[in-house]
Amino acid sequence: MGNKNSTTNKIFDVVILTDNRYIKPEKTDWYINQVLLEDKILQKALENEGLIVCKKDWADTNFDWSSTKHAIFRTTWDYFERFDEFFNWISLTKHKTTFINSDKIVNWNIDKHYLQDLAQSGINIAPTLFIEQGSNATLSQLFEKYNWTEVVIKPAISGAARHTYRISSDNYMEYEQLFQQLIANECMLFQEFLNNITSNGEISLIMIGGQYTHAVKKIAKKGDFRVQDDHGGSVEVYNPTLKEIDFAKKCIKSCPELPIYARVDIVYDNFNLPSLSELELIEPELWFRNNPKSAELLANKIFNLLLSS
Repeated sequence: MGNKNSTTNKIFDVVILTDNRYIKPEKTDWYINQVLLEDKILQKALENEGLIVCKKDWADTNFDWSSTKHAIFRTTWDYFERFDEFFNWISLTKHKTTFINSDKIVNWNIDKHYLQDLAQSGINIAPTLFIEQGSNATLSQLFEKYNWTEVVIKPAISGAARHTYRISSDNYMEYEQLFQQLIANECMLFQEFLNNITSNGEISLIMIGGQYTHAVKKIAKKGDFRVQDDHGGSVEVYNPTLKEIDFAKKCIKSCPELPIYARVDIVYDNFNLPSLSELELIEPELWFRNNPKSAELLANKIFNLLLSS
C-alpha cells in the first residue's frame, strides 16, 4: 500500500515512535525485552495490513519526518525528562506528518488539567486541587482547609510517577520545603488519597477506536502506592465488570475528539465508586502481548485512516 498510494515524498505509511533506548539496545533485561515485544507486535500487525512501517526515536534529528504519512506514539518514555524539547518537536513535526493520536489530543492529554475538563463532563475523579505555578499555598493551609487525612501530590505535567508523593496530616511538614520548590516551577495536583489503590490496585482498560478490548490490574508492591512495574508493581490479567467498561467508554466519549487508542485507568474512590485515575492517550503501555488481536484492531483502524486520508 505504501508505494502504490503514497504521494511522491512519502516512503513510509507509519513510523512507530520510541526513544533511543529501544533502538537496537546493546544490552537488554526483562523490562526492555517487554518494550521491544510490544513494539514488535504492533509493527507486525501494521505490516500484515500491507503497510510500510519503521521504528524511530522521536528525537532522531537525521530522520525526515515528512517521509511518513503517520507517526504513532508508543514507547517514547524519555520525554518525561525532556518536556520542552518534546513540545517543540511536536510543534514542528505536526506540519510534516500526521500524529496518532492527534497533536490536538496529545496537547490536551499531556497536562493533567484535562481531569478538570472531564470532571465538568460528569466523569468521577479523585477530589483534586490544582496548585498553579507561583502559588503562595502551603501544605499546612491545604491540610487545614480540606481536612484530608492523606493526599498525593504530583505535577500537572509528568509521567512515570515523577515527583509523586503520598503525604499525611502527620508528616506533611517534612514535605513543605519540597512542595514550595515544586510549585515555584510548575503546577502541582493536591489529591485526596484513594485507599483502594493499596488494597485493590488500579484497573487499566485498553480501548481501541472507543471500544474495550482487554484489561489488566496493576498492584503496588507492599509498602508502596505506585503501581508502575518500574517501581516494583505487579500486573495481572483482569476481567472488568460491565459497569467499569461503561465508565471507560464514557471517559472516551468525553474527549475533545475520539482517540484511536486509549488506556483508561480506574481506581475506586473512598465511596467505593469508579473514578478516573488517568486517561492515557499519548504513549500508554497497552499490553498487546496479553491480547494480540487488539494490535490487529489498531492496525486495521490505522489502515482505514490511511485509506480516507
